[in-house]
Amino acid sequence: MRVVAQRVARARVWAEGIETGAIGRGLVLLAAFRAADGEAELDWMARRCAALRVFPDEHDRNNLSLLDIGGEALVISQFTLYGDASRGNRPSYVEAAPPALAAGLYERFCELLAARLGRQVARGRFGAHMRIEMLADGPVTILLEREAAAARG
Repeated sequence: MRVVAQRVARARVWAEGIETGAIGRGLVLLAAFRAADGEAELDWMARRCAALRVFPDEHDRNNLSLLDIGGEALVISQFTLYGDASRGNRPSYVEAAPPALAAGLYERFCELLAARLGRQVARGRFGAHMRIEMLADGPVTILLEREAAAARG
């Protein structure tokens, strides 16, 4: 599982012209899944995203998390994070979970993150073409990855 976490002052997402999610201060989480990902990877990532210390404290040091600041999360499915462009000019997405599986992983990740934060998370629409508006804060962008136990061997 891969997540790109972007610290934002605010963000909104639209699918098919309809706003599906909006947040104030918090994190936009672009999430991608592999077929081998399961509950352990989803739970690890939800814990990590909720506790990621990327917000400034009173000394302007990044010591605070979403939990500490009461921040919000906007989760957007983005299988292209598993795009491999090492050969040719068209990325291959063979490492990404197939859509039917990824949709369930996405929903479960959102549920686990919401439980960690004690609030609903805003969402994009799985499988849809989306427009995302973000006001990046910092900017602070972190790549998180958790390889499935099955893939680790």
